[in-house]
Amino acid sequence: MSDFVLILDFGSQFTQLIARRLRELNIYCEIYPYNKIPDRQDIKAVILSGSPLSVLEGNTIDFDLNQVIGRYPVLGICYGAQMLAHKLGGQVVRSDKREYGKAIMTIEKDDQLFKGTDKASQVWMSHSDSIERVPDGFEVLARTEGVNAAFRAKDGQYPFPVYGLQFHPEVVHSIFGSQILSNFIMDIAGCNNTWTAGSIVADSIKAIQQKVGSDHVIMGLSGGVDSTVAASLIHRAIGDRLHCIFIDNGLLRKHEFEEVLASYEGMHLNIKGVRAGDRFLDALKGVTDPEKKRKIIGKVFIDIFEEESKLIPEAQWLGQGTIYPDVIESFSVHGPSVTIKSHHNVGGLPEKLKLGLVEPLRMLFKDEVRRVGLEMGVPESLIARHPFPGPGLGVRVLGALERDKIALCQEADKIFIDHLKKSGWYNKVWQAGAILLPVQSVGVMGDERTYEYTIALRCVNSVDGMTAEWSQLPYELLGQISGDIINQVKGINRVVYDISTKPPATIEWE
Repeated sequence: MSDFVLILDFGSQFTQLIARRLRELNIYCEIYPYNKIPDRQDIKAVILSGSPLSVLEGNTIDFDLNQVIGRYPVLGICYGAQMLAHKLGGQVVRSDKREYGKAIMTIEKDDQLFKGTDKASQVWMSHSDSIERVPDGFEVLARTEGVNAAFRAKDGQYPFPVYGLQFHPEVVHSIFGSQILSNFIMDIAGCNNTWTAGSIVADSIKAIQQKVGSDHVIMGLSGGVDSTVAASLIHRAIGDRLHCIFIDNGLLRKHEFEEVLASYEGMHLNIKGVRAGDRFLDALKGVTDPEKKRKIIGKVFIDIFEEESKLIPEAQWLGQGTIYPDVIESFSVHGPSVTIKSHHNVGGLPEKLKLGLVEPLRMLFKDEVRRVGLEMGVPESLIARHPFPGPGLGVRVLGALERDKIALCQEADKIFIDHLKKSGWYNKVWQAGAILLPVQSVGVMGDERTYEYTIALRCVNSVDGMTAEWSQLPYELLGQISGDIINQVKGINRVVYDISTKPPATIEWE
């Protein structure tokens, strides 16, 4: 198993980025709330994240640094650095103005932390407090204009190194940020970088075998990357003792059920396809509220899955494709977070079926999931699939779900996706889909006026869906897509393109 780096979350919007940068360096790390330090013997280094709070305010976080300093190599980032300075006897002051954005950092003292970097380089700042004076026994290593940007405890001050960075090395705008993190984690803290796709596969298979033993596992597959890779890992570990169920909820893309089922059978998975579109659509009749739609879809799925599971009485475990962003979103440094969207997991299913959980991807980000899938030989066509919401077109056909409207959305969506694939854009974007709006507008076709529906095209670039930018598809391509949808899909006379980012908008419309 790889060395373990602990990232303590104090509420920064960039905390996930720290983990991502370390994972890119093949360093295994996990994020924990600052008040829930795990009891583990394999911690090799600790990183203290940033925070929207101030060490100078009354509501500041009460954290005992003795839990980490002197026990592990420690790196404080932004708020984490200010907390080190403040609690260890230095001075943090309120700045006259907030320093946010790009700044030039100049190294004033050579240190292993800056190996392979330029003496002056761009860094990313995001703070309103500044470290006026470092604690006794510490020394300043680098500065931006008027700001102590990096400092460290002098040799012999503590049993393990302690560093503080006022800037955010995890943000891409910090030009040598990844190099600095690598220097701290590998050179200073002495961690190994063996967290690779091959090691993940080997460790996961071993863990599944130890957990499941000779038992059987059932798993609902969706056709998405996460469930596909999770099933592949479990199948690699226990063979046909994994029983897969692929349910057609009537809200999939056009021909998706047949195509994905054929792919799974080609992978030699032990799988059963269940057509149940009528049950879902009957239960959804007349429902317009998005969250109610999600809950109904989830309930019907559970009912059908429970029926199918009774046909496999030997199953003692439930496989799921939970990934790390789902786990992170389920906790907050200030208490329980806002409820995860209902379709992120099949709520209540493990308890209802009284099954244990097998979640081999629980600690992986989406890009790591894809690398693991490729390592195991999962077909590229499945690995490269765009994310698709659990409720499917249930949240892309806005308002009440009717069969003719779902068909309109399926036809338009297929034209959109086919154009992206043919033009080479499909693999350049993260997610794309068509949304049928519950409004009709006037149009003209030939000599006739029409009063038909509007399709919104959504196409975004993202890493893991936490944030997203709209994809700048060529105008010519958008024109071709719009023309084909309007000409070929009777019932649609207007196509619009969504150019909003997340945040403030979300990727899906419901």
